[in-house]
Amino acid sequence: MKKKGPMVQKYIFVTGGVVSSIGKGLCAASLGALLEARGLKISMMKFDPYINVDPGTMSPLQHGEVFVTDDGAETDLDLGHYERFTNVRVSRSNNYTTGQIYDSVISKERRGDYLGGTVQVIPHITDEIKNCIYETSQGAEVSIIEIGGTVGDIESLPFLEAIRQMRVDCGFENVVFIHVTLVPYIAAAGELKSKPTQHSVKEMRGIGIQPDFLVCRSEKAISADLKSKIGLFCNVKPEAVISCPDASTIYEVPLMLHQQNLDGLVVNRLHLKSETINLAPWDKVVKTIKNPENTVRIGIVGKYVDLKESYKSLNEALIHGGIANNSKIELVYIDSENLNEKSVRESLQNIHGVLVPGGFGYRGAEGKILAIQYAREQKIPYFGICFGMQLAVIEFARNVAGIVDATSREFATKKNISRNYVIDIMNEQRKVTQKGGTMRLGSYTCHLVDGTLAQSIYKKDLIQERHRHRYEFNNRYREILKKYGMKLSGICEERDLVEIVELKDHPWFVGCQFHPEFKSKPMTPHPLFTSFVEACLHLTASKKKGNRIPTKNLGSAKVTSKLQAPARASARSPKSSTTKKKAREFFQARGRS
Repeated sequence: MKKKGPMVQKYIFVTGGVVSSIGKGLCAASLGALLEARGLKISMMKFDPYINVDPGTMSPLQHGEVFVTDDGAETDLDLGHYERFTNVRVSRSNNYTTGQIYDSVISKERRGDYLGGTVQVIPHITDEIKNCIYETSQGAEVSIIEIGGTVGDIESLPFLEAIRQMRVDCGFENVVFIHVTLVPYIAAAGELKSKPTQHSVKEMRGIGIQPDFLVCRSEKAISADLKSKIGLFCNVKPEAVISCPDASTIYEVPLMLHQQNLDGLVVNRLHLKSETINLAPWDKVVKTIKNPENTVRIGIVGKYVDLKESYKSLNEALIHGGIANNSKIELVYIDSENLNEKSVRESLQNIHGVLVPGGFGYRGAEGKILAIQYAREQKIPYFGICFGMQLAVIEFARNVAGIVDATSREFATKKNISRNYVIDIMNEQRKVTQKGGTMRLGSYTCHLVDGTLAQSIYKKDLIQERHRHRYEFNNRYREILKKYGMKLSGICEERDLVEIVELKDHPWFVGCQFHPEFKSKPMTPHPLFTSFVEACLHLTASKKKGNRIPTKNLGSAKVTSKLQAPARASARSPKSSTTKKKAREFFQARGRS
């Protein structure tokens, strides 16, 4: 057998110009998917130029969602794209910020690692950036590295200088630069304009980087003539100018790039040997999204609805659940701050499923609780994630178990003191003073209880899911809530923590303390999202058949009851006088009101 030569690592750097949020992450992830489909072993990485150590303390309205890795890193949302599009399992070493780079260099200086030398951006900061790339790239044939921000920003300059040096260090044949830029459509002129792209490339060349490929984002496809013009002014071949117009689904982007042979051109440019590409799975995903048999309308009740990227992984996981059920998902964003007893029915009456995602703080919490109550009473499928699970416990405790002041210690103030914190802060969190990176983060094991809906959905007894929170189900309330019909179906036995709750007399009501959306992919949808969308489909079918929910084993729950008439806005959950009396006696016996 002929021996292969030594493996030479290859590097692909993806940069962006003209505007932010242009799609660098999707471009990098899509190219990674194409190279994997060719049988190549890849790694993926993101550098963010902000000084925050990580995005964990940033508002989702500032930076979009925080994606959490198995090892507990709070990272940029683009790492979610990397995991959804490829087989790469990211960790904290796949995302670095300016804050982390400078913190590492300053720590080395304090230890005396630089032997009395003057510490400077070049070479010390740029060397640190390159070392991070080399470390993360171990074991990969091709490493795709995305540089956040926009060329011309002062914050990005150290990263751009570092990758400029890498072409010299590693050799021209081992480094590729891909620049993602904007070709805007001017409606008044009726044409696409290439000048912003020309200026962006000029800026790149001014710092010593000549792009090998241009991925041109636009509203419409770019013509061959315009590609030639861009290539001429930007010093690249016309075939290296890749048109990337707006797509109906992000999962079409790999197919669009492949149609223009970007992956083939990159493989040839890097002198790589690859297998015949197979994109049949991607074709199937796109066809299912574009030609669904059903439509499901899901209400996302949150307070970050002004920026859809705040719930990026969540939105995609719902789409994945739709793919599994051959259904189109219509996402209806409902601002929880605007919900009250009068508006909740109007906002949710045409919704097939209600989802309350993760979040923090009291603002908008009561609106979410009203939405949960409506979903519970009207037998609408409900999915609570992290904060959504905690609020579901609070709603149930207040309106079913009779613990009228049930709340979370997160909401406690000097003026607002409760004696019933059904959601409480974890013991190890009580003395925490720093906010960044101190929550319960990363992957933990959860044991599923026999005979529960959760176990039937996962079809296993032991699962691993990712967390991001400080507050937990208060174990002191386990028995009383179970007594009134709440099932505790998932338990982290090692720490004796409740991870999943569900209701007995409801077609589909599940709250989970973890974030299942982080592990969902278009070709392997997360089972919880698949089951949730399936339950929503049965509700749509029941409405078409005269407001009756069909008998269907959605896991362990069988429901044959009619949908209740909408409750009056001012009414509480229906409870018999006997139930109220028992609850009152229970708490009076324990010194509580």
